[in-house]
Amino acid sequence: MSDSIAGKKVFVTGADGFIGSHLIETLVKKGASVRALVYYNSWNNIGWLRDIDKEILTEIEVVTGDIRDAERINRLVGNCEYVFHLSSLIAIPYSYEAPRSYIDTNIIGALNILQACRSNDALTRLLHVSTSEVYGSAQTVPIPESHPLVGQSPYSASKIGADKVVESFHLSFGLPVVTARPFNTFGPRQTARAVIPTIASQLLAGSSLLKLGSLRPTRDFNYVTDTAEGMVALALCKEAEGEVVNIGSGEEWSIEKTVKLLYGIVGREVKIATDDNRVRPEKSEVNRLIADITKIRALTNWKQQVPFVKGLELTVNWIREHLDLFDTENYSL
Repeated sequence: MSDSIAGKKVFVTGADGFIGSHLIETLVKKGASVRALVYYNSWNNIGWLRDIDKEILTEIEVVTGDIRDAERINRLVGNCEYVFHLSSLIAIPYSYEAPRSYIDTNIIGALNILQACRSNDALTRLLHVSTSEVYGSAQTVPIPESHPLVGQSPYSASKIGADKVVESFHLSFGLPVVTARPFNTFGPRQTARAVIPTIASQLLAGSSLLKLGSLRPTRDFNYVTDTAEGMVALALCKEAEGEVVNIGSGEEWSIEKTVKLLYGIVGREVKIATDDNRVRPEKSEVNRLIADITKIRALTNWKQQVPFVKGLELTVNWIREHLDLFDTENYSL
């Protein structure tokens, strides 16, 4: 296992996203030379990269493009030693409305990255980012990487498809790829599409009623900087090539318990109302997620650094300072 990414040329897709922006910070602090792909738009909006330290921002090469553009991706991957593929459509509710866009972005996008990496002689390793949603509701607890894959939403089905294409390129062509499966990442810069910021933002905004979906599901929450560190550790691990590896805390928290913890951190408690728009179809709801993290601990020195409650406190503090970014009256898919 290599112990440093310092001085290496690195390409990151989805750099403008929640996890991607934190990964960029982590890589630059470790001395990597980073090329960061953001989704092209005519406003020159670089997404959450605008929120990172300006000194770090000046250290990276920001490029625009679309993961679905094979030729563009091939040029951008060229000469990079490490590739982190995070670019993806991730909102589960919207995948019910527009499943084709998830196939095009998540599967075809992954194919474009794989083809580009295959023709890149400088490549040391590709880290492909999957999701714990591919497991569906836990059939065994905790969930090992060998757990059956269940497409309980168009989103999870698209990620399963991408994972299998990645697997095929390793087995067919010997591509040096690792598939990371983060469980529920949370922290600063996450939008109210996710459960923790939607709870915290409503409480901080003074809402008299907390609008949520089901309170029964359980999740394995991992603070975003820990997720980013796990990704780097796996990318540097030669022994992880061809493997699928969970990144999680190994702890299980219900949505109901999470609400109560946030009541205490924010300092106010309100009644909860079920918002039908936030409730998944019955057979699509993932009721239980908890990671078996035996493999990542065996392969790397990675371990969780930010306990759940501390992570909640840090997240609440960030949301409090950026509350104007949250529309607590309307639910976004």
